[in-house]
Amino acid sequence: KMSSGAADLRQRKKQNCTESDKMAPEERNKENSKLGRSPKYMLIQRFAKLFFGCLAAVTSGAMYAVYLSTYHEQKFWFSSRQELEREITFQGDSAIYYSFYKELLKAPSFERGVYELTHNNKTVSLKTINAVQQMTLYPELIASVLYQASGSEEVIEPVYFYIGIVFGLQGIYVTALFVTSWVMSGTWLAGMLTVAWFIINRTDTTRIDYSIPSRENWALPYFACQVAALTGYLKKNLNCSAEKFCYLLVSASTYTFMMMWEYSHYLLFVQAVSLFVVDHFALAQTEKVHEVYKIYLFSLFLGYLLQFENSALLVSPLLSFVAALMLSKCLQMNMKTGTFMSRLVKIMYVYLVLTITVTLNFLLKVFVPHKENEHLLKFIEVKLGLNSTKNFTMNWLLCQESLQAPSQDFFLRLTQSSLLPFYILVLIICFFSVTQVIVRRICGEPLKETVKLEDGRIGERPEIVYHVIHTILLGCLAMCLEGMKYLWTPYVCMLAAFGVCSPELWMTLFKWLRLKAVHPILLALILSMAVPTIIGFSLWKEFFPRIMTELSELQEFYDPDTVELMIWIKQQAPVAAVFAGSPQLMGVIKLCTGWMVSSLPLYNDDDLLKRNENIYQIYSKRSAEDIYKILTSYKANFLVIEDSICNEVGPVRGCRVKDLLDIANGHVVCEEGDSYAYSKYGRFCHEIKMNYSPYVNYFTRVYWNRSYFVYRINTVISFQS
Repeated sequence: KMSSGAADLRQRKKQNCTESDKMAPEERNKENSKLGRSPKYMLIQRFAKLFFGCLAAVTSGAMYAVYLSTYHEQKFWFSSRQELEREITFQGDSAIYYSFYKELLKAPSFERGVYELTHNNKTVSLKTINAVQQMTLYPELIASVLYQASGSEEVIEPVYFYIGIVFGLQGIYVTALFVTSWVMSGTWLAGMLTVAWFIINRTDTTRIDYSIPSRENWALPYFACQVAALTGYLKKNLNCSAEKFCYLLVSASTYTFMMMWEYSHYLLFVQAVSLFVVDHFALAQTEKVHEVYKIYLFSLFLGYLLQFENSALLVSPLLSFVAALMLSKCLQMNMKTGTFMSRLVKIMYVYLVLTITVTLNFLLKVFVPHKENEHLLKFIEVKLGLNSTKNFTMNWLLCQESLQAPSQDFFLRLTQSSLLPFYILVLIICFFSVTQVIVRRICGEPLKETVKLEDGRIGERPEIVYHVIHTILLGCLAMCLEGMKYLWTPYVCMLAAFGVCSPELWMTLFKWLRLKAVHPILLALILSMAVPTIIGFSLWKEFFPRIMTELSELQEFYDPDTVELMIWIKQQAPVAAVFAGSPQLMGVIKLCTGWMVSSLPLYNDDDLLKRNENIYQIYSKRSAEDIYKILTSYKANFLVIEDSICNEVGPVRGCRVKDLLDIANGHVVCEEGDSYAYSKYGRFCHEIKMNYSPYVNYFTRVYWNRSYFVYRINTVISFQS
């Protein structure tokens, strides 16, 4: 029966676009004539609504970008800082990304700059890397081209141009969320509420405060645009021109998103699973869903070619899953209806898709040479409790806040802003409505061609079904890993705002309650305006003063010890010197001085992960000779020890770097339930400061301040006491 419903959907899709476009005005004219309104009046009204809605969306995005720029200036005093002090604000992997942007601008030509990045041997010692592929530097390539092509050299400094693009993209992000909520609810009041919740919960919706150049800050705005376009594309009774526009926008944004972030295909896989559920229960036009599948395939193969034959895309679960869906559907359509095999395939369709996906992914990994991150699979095993390990890298990742379960403070913040209660209310109503529709479809009841307000069936709208499933899947991921909240919370804002502003949602609730005392349609219309207005005023009263205080408050960010270290390196260290130390500090040294380093704060390469683990041994209980051998194996000339790591007093015992190293090296002894670190050698970072043999034989202190101790690694070892 469900297959006949799907056939009905396909049949409706096959209608000529021009015919549907001609029929729509006639139906609207009849409806308007009943209401006593002229077509001209309705056209002006629709145009005004569209104009002011677009104006509100663009204004919201622009104001958010200005807000981020102002907050960044107040936080770092950016305009009053010297270039070196500005660059120090980029920490960890952010420093590496921005350093390559600087190198591109310094290159004699763009072509030469790209060549040097793809054959880079001046960043990590003893290692030539394709930095564009390995670090996904396409945002930096685009930014450098725009900076030089627009003639901005004489108008704006490179760092302002760079962060300005990122802040502009965040404005587009907010605009896309605004449009998505507007398209779903039919009122741009929902978009305004979405933006308000997004900004108020900025701590949980974006990482822009902590890491401006991070890949997700470049990529997620394009994903938000893709979701907005997909929402419009899935709508019923869409006119031909609007459908083509949405299709083109989905195509362009999907490919751009995939080029901007190396992990984008995992997020698209979650989206593909959501669309599969929608299609499986025949809740959307099958042809539309399959067109999106084709966009995935096209983007994957185009990305594979333009990302230097990136094999990670070929072995991605997205490719295997979409290919399995296409094969299963082809197999189903080519069988004669009514036969035993065709019925069996329909019943076992989900099992068939899953089996083909797993098999295909396994075969691709066997036959396609790839360097998939094995540490990610090991991490998942340990995270799920399927395995245990003493490995330093695994335990260090498990200790990262972003890879732990979300804290109670996260839910408390969402509740205080009223976001979480309304999201749960909207999700429950939509989920049960979708469940009702699925039960009807299983029983063979066809979907209505047009769902009216009085029907109270919000779950029959395909775009609503998609968003409900998508937000549930993202929510499950966010409950496991706190870092995933930055993917989930923006859509929580959007879905909650859509729900409280949608008369259909309230009408669906009233249908269940069988409300008769008051006219349900009138009450639904009133609540869809009154509830968001009350929420908006309460948010304005409580949070607007806080935001204004935040923007007017000057914050102090100054790190004189790091500034002094960078100045010393630029003035005293040889140009060919190689520095060793923590990966986070090495990223800053590379950016601020340009000197070569022995490791980088990147976690997508097994060799770099092994380097990081080996060089972190300077904070372990190992001998001077062992540390010397490790450092010289990477041709390091200088060693930088950070007092903050050596004397770290972490909030969680066992998650400090030195604790993890002791566990990995077997220097932990357990007695009567307590753990003690034991080794015949003292902790290297402490012992080397004592300036006694054998440490002075291998290392010579050349610079120190309150936070850093720099040692030259001796090429000629003296064993004089």
